[in-house]
Amino acid sequence: MDASRTGKKAARSQAFGFHPLYRQVRDVLVKRIVDGAWKPGQVLPNEFDLAADLGVSQGTVRKALDQLETEKFVLRRQGKGTFVASHDEARILFQFFKLVPDSGTGEFPDSRILSVELAVADARAAAALALRSGARVVRIERVRSLAGRGCIVERIVLPRALFPGLEKRDLPNNLYELYRSDFGVTIVRASERLKAIAATPRDAKHLGLKAGVPLLSVDRTAFAADGRPVEWRLSLCRTDRLHYLSDLR
Repeated sequence: MDASRTGKKAARSQAFGFHPLYRQVRDVLVKRIVDGAWKPGQVLPNEFDLAADLGVSQGTVRKALDQLETEKFVLRRQGKGTFVASHDEARILFQFFKLVPDSGTGEFPDSRILSVELAVADARAAAALALRSGARVVRIERVRSLAGRGCIVERIVLPRALFPGLEKRDLPNNLYELYRSDFGVTIVRASERLKAIAATPRDAKHLGLKAGVPLLSVDRTAFAADGRPVEWRLSLCRTDRLHYLSDLR
C-alpha cells in the first residue's frame, strides 16, 4: 500500500475518536442511511468496500453491521447482501414499543386518532423540543389498543417547521415511518422518563377505567440522527393487564 493511501486510512481511523471503533462505524452508517445515501430496501456495499471506504478492518464493519441488524436498521439476506430496513412495525416494536400483555408476547398496537391541531408550544413542549417560546407545533392525541382493548392515551407534539402540513393529513398507525418517508425525519433513539400517576376522568374514559386508577406515564423525547429532538410524546398506559418490558443489552 502506498504512503498516500496509508495516510488517508490513518486519518479516517483517527477521525472516529476514542469510543469503540465498531460503534463509531455504526454511527457513520446510520447517518448515511438517514441522509439518504442508501434508501429503504436498497442493498449496502459489501463489507470489503465499506471497510476500504472507512479505513477500518472488515471485522470492525461486520461487528457494526451486526449491531445494526440487532437494532433492525438493516436486514441480512443469505446470498443477497445487507439491505436498509424501513421503520416497519417489527422494528418499532423491538426498539420503541415496550408494553407487553401479561399473558403473551408483544404486538404492534392499533390507533384511533382523537384530534390533530396546530398550536403554540407551551413551556413543557418547548423545553422538550428545544423550541423558542411561541413556536408553532402540531399536537396529536390518539388512543392505542391491543387486541381491541384501549391501553394507551398518547399526546404527541411535533415542531411544525419539520412537519409542514401534517395537521391536514390522515395519519397512519405507524407515525415513525410517515416521518421518514414523507418528511425525511428518521427517529434513531429516544429518551424516556417513567412515573406512576392517577388517571383523570377524561383519560379513564378513553381507556374504559375508573378515574383515579394507576397509570404508567411514559414521557419520551425522540431524536433524529443529527441529535435534534423531533418528537415529544406523553403516553399514559394502563398496567392492569400489561407491563413495561425493557430488554437491557
